[in-house]
Amino acid sequence: MAHHDAAKPTVVFIVGATASGKTAAALDLATRTQAEVVNADSRQVYRGMSIGTAKPTPGELAAVPHHLIDVAGPTDGYSLAAFLAQARDAIERVLRSGRHPIVVGGSGQYVWGLAEGWRAPEVPPQHKLRAELEREAAERGADALHARLAAVDAEAAAAIDARNVRRVVRAIEVWEVTGATFSSQRRKEPPPFEPRLFGIDVPRAELHARIDARVEEMMERGWLAEVRALLDAGCAPELPAFSSAGYRPLAAHLRGELSLDDAVADAKQAARRLARSQAAWFRRADQRIAWVASAEELVREALSALEPQNS
Repeated sequence: MAHHDAAKPTVVFIVGATASGKTAAALDLATRTQAEVVNADSRQVYRGMSIGTAKPTPGELAAVPHHLIDVAGPTDGYSLAAFLAQARDAIERVLRSGRHPIVVGGSGQYVWGLAEGWRAPEVPPQHKLRAELEREAAERGADALHARLAAVDAEAAAAIDARNVRRVVRAIEVWEVTGATFSSQRRKEPPPFEPRLFGIDVPRAELHARIDARVEEMMERGWLAEVRALLDAGCAPELPAFSSAGYRPLAAHLRGELSLDDAVADAKQAARRLARSQAAWFRRADQRIAWVASAEELVREALSALEPQNS
C-alpha cells in the first residue's frame, strides 16, 4: 500500500552558515526533545580537528548523544558515499530507538545528499589516476583540468568550481572508471523520512563580526597547538582534511612562511569564503528551508514540527 508522507517520521535539519548558531540551537532542541545529533559537517568527522572546526565541546558531546563526529583520521580522507551510508544508518538507529535525530551542519553536499536521497557513486579512489590528474592541474592549471571534465561531463563541470581541484579530479575519476558521468550516477530516492530544514538567517555584517570573533576565540582556545599537533603527527597540509577553513594559513605560520597576524587574518577570510559557499548551497529563496532570525526561534519552530510525534 502507498504510504503518504504523514506516515514518515519527521527529521529536523539545522543548516546554514558557519558561526550562525547551529550548534547552540541543536543542543537546546536535543535536550528538550530527547533527541540525538547527527553531524553533517564534512570537517567535524575528523579526529584531532576539534577547535578549528568548531566541534561541540567534550561537555556538549557528553550531554547529548552525537553521531558522525571523530569517525575518520585526518590522513584517511572521507567521502560523500561514506557519509551518506553512515548517516542513514545513524538516523535509522535513532528513529528505531524512539528518539528524534537532528541533522546539523553546513556541508551542502552532505545535507542535500541526505535530504534528497542521493545515491553517491561508489567508486573506490584511483590513487594513480588521481596523482596524474593532480599533476596535470599543477602543471597546466586548474582551468585546464576543469575543461577536460567539461568535455566528458558538462553537467558536473557546471556544478563544480574549477578551483576545487579535488572535486574536479573526483568527477573525472568516476567517469574514467565507470564510463558513466558523475551526474548520471547521482540518482535520487526519496529518503524514508520527511526532512524539515531550518536555517538561521544572520545578516552578513553581523555574520562577519561573529566569524572574526569566533576565530579569535579559537586562537585563545589553542587552535595553533591543534594545528602543530596535526603537523607533528605527519599530516601534510595538502590533505583534504586541511582544506577546512584556516588550517592551511596556520600551518604556513608554523612553517615560518607567514606571520601570526597574517595567518589569523587569512583564517578569517577563509571562514568568510566558507560562509559564502554555504550561502550558495542554502539559499534564502529556497522554499524547502524555513529561515528564522535566531536560535531561539528555530527551536520553537522545530518543536512544533516534531509536536505530533511527541504527543
